[in-house]
Amino acid sequence: MYIQNHLGLIEGTETMIAQQHRMNQISNNLANVDTAGYKKEDVTFHEMLYTTNEGRNRVGKALKILTNHEKGAMEITNNPLDFAIDGQGFFKIQTPQGIRYTRAGNFHLNSEGQLLTPSGYLVLGGGGPLTIKGTDVSIAADGSITVDNVPAGKLEVVNIDNLNGLEKEGNNMFRLAPGKARETAATGFSVKQGFVESSNVTLVTEMTNMLDLHRAYESQQKVIRTFDEIDGKAVNSVGRLT
Repeated sequence: MYIQNHLGLIEGTETMIAQQHRMNQISNNLANVDTAGYKKEDVTFHEMLYTTNEGRNRVGKALKILTNHEKGAMEITNNPLDFAIDGQGFFKIQTPQGIRYTRAGNFHLNSEGQLLTPSGYLVLGGGGPLTIKGTDVSIAADGSITVDNVPAGKLEVVNIDNLNGLEKEGNNMFRLAPGKARETAATGFSVKQGFVESSNVTLVTEMTNMLDLHRAYESQQKVIRTFDEIDGKAVNSVGRLT
């Protein structure tokens, strides 16, 4: 009985740790509910069978984090340097760590007229970093940029052949997981000027998930407390000699 209760304590603890990680993910989603282009994270609970030192099989708890790439709503800003992709695709960004991808199109210019992300990374066009020098900026549906009626390059919008092969980084960026995804030419998209794609986090859904998870965490605490009390009785009562 002691061994069984011991395993119950272990599995209860593993479950609570997994629930704590899930709570962290929900908190992160809620913190980015107003972040342009943010893609929420979902967590799935996995169970795997493995063998203990005594040769007995038991079930372990594990988590798998999945990025939800569902498109967020189009939000009008009327800022000529805000762009949103209607359809599939990502903006291509140059960072010190290499090429990265994002759906967040809230860009700005530096003192040299280069188009930058909010974190200061270069936005790439077909020929490299885009430079905009002028006042009247307009963009066509295919990403072609015109400044004061003069062509000024074209936004490089690309597709990723396997979205599950994208790894999330900070600053609303994604990178390609080695050997799991590759960049392809984007088709069937339209770039909208004066719009940004909003976060795909739904506030009500995340709050509901948080409340459900909180109740489940409390229930697991009660289970662990019960196992601990049973062990206490086994040590203090069952094993006592009369």
